[in-house]
Amino acid sequence: MKFLDQAKIYVKAGDGGSGSASFRREKFVEFGGPDGGDGGSGGSIVFVAERNLNTLIDFRYQQHFKAEKGQDGKGKKKTGKSGKDLILKVPMGTQIFEEDNNTLIDDFTKSDQKIFVANGGKGGLGNVRFKSSTNRAPRKKTDGNKGESFWIWLQLKVIADIGIVGMPNSGKSSLLSVLTSAKPKIANYPFTTINPNLGVANYNNKEVTLADIPGLIEGAHEGIGLGDKFLRHIERCKNILHLIDITNKNVLESYYKVRKELSKYSNKLIKKREIIVFNKVDMISEEEINEKINAFKKELKKNIYTISALKNKGLKTIKKILVNYVHW
Repeated sequence: MKFLDQAKIYVKAGDGGSGSASFRREKFVEFGGPDGGDGGSGGSIVFVAERNLNTLIDFRYQQHFKAEKGQDGKGKKKTGKSGKDLILKVPMGTQIFEEDNNTLIDDFTKSDQKIFVANGGKGGLGNVRFKSSTNRAPRKKTDGNKGESFWIWLQLKVIADIGIVGMPNSGKSSLLSVLTSAKPKIANYPFTTINPNLGVANYNNKEVTLADIPGLIEGAHEGIGLGDKFLRHIERCKNILHLIDITNKNVLESYYKVRKELSKYSNKLIKKREIIVFNKVDMISEEEINEKINAFKKELKKNIYTISALKNKGLKTIKKILVNYVHW
């Protein structure tokens, strides 16, 4: 399924039906009096968060959405049928903004969360409502109110327990594929991943949702390499798994480059709990591995875990650690 994390759409709630100016007509009843019913209410535009969705791609092919109008009132005091609400499903993590793409209307953080975005118009009043002691045969009735209508922006920020970050070609997609049932595109060149991928890892009957965030390069926070679009998906991740290619000449430099981009985008990102993992340990000697780990720990004094996503080495330990991070 193609990925889309932003869309501009037009929503139009249904107009209310008009009231009826009707009079009771029966045999042998000369002055039956008013019996016009009210118009039905227009349908509303309702958004619902869906756990199994992870893209806004449906909104690329259709930008205009209209709910049903309410039906007009009828004689015999019959109220018009209300228009049906239009239900639009969006992924968890979707935010709705006004047309300026800056003013937040609402935020979907839970599955099945329901939000009424555009309200349908109320139905008009039938002439029976205007009967009085001084006006026994009113012809007055009112039209229904217009339903709300406006342009809105939908923005998706992926929600996951763990966000996998790192430089391009560090093995993030490979790690996601072996930890979960996700099938991201994998190749040995930078920027293979151009959209976030989601997967669910299971360990001891506990689940952890992981998001593979496209590789970050220097200047990502300013939009270089579409970095700002990638970084916003990390905002919703509860923890960060920082994956580093141990074959890099300077693993510390690789680490600091990513941390710099995270901090420049938002201080909140570097305050998230972080798991540091060295990947591709199958490609260098044990001596080189220990040398790089010791140099890294000497400066940062942080726990480091080693894996080979390609050779399935160290993955059981990583799964256990991830579950403990999420379910501690």
